Amino acid sequence: MIKFEQSYGGTGTRVFGEIRGLTDGLHGFHIHEWGDLTDGCESAGAHYNPLGNAHGGLGTKIRHLGDLGNVQSSGGMCLVNIFVAGLSLTGPYSVVGRSLIVHADRDDLGEGGHPLSKTTGNSGGRVACGVIGLAK
Repeated sequence: MIKFEQSYGGTGTRVFGEIRGLTDGLHGFHIHEWGDLTDGCESAGAHYNPLGNAHGGLGTKIRHLGDLGNVQSSGGMCLVNIFVAGLSLTGPYSVVGRSLIVHADRDDLGEGGHPLSKTTGNSGGRVACGVIGLAK
């Protein structure tokens, strides 16, 4: 279960919670463009990138809005607690209704030199996914 909590000042969103059942190590963590899981994680589309930027990491100036970096799993458990500047739950770039994807491999944050580095971070297949929705 991952939760999103937008800051009162509108500067970004806290993403927090836990993921269970992952292999140990780093896993790419991204928001994808569609909240469509009719074909499992594959129908969620590409990384959410409405500004047309190259792939990057949370700390880079140029990145997809959906680039959340990596999460670390140990003993099958992954705790997530990150603040994502510019991420919004309202307005024209809202992520509500999109998908959150955990990938099989480490995201190279666009710096790996692989042909997929600047589009996906070469983070491998999709191993877990869910739709970002509204809750009470």
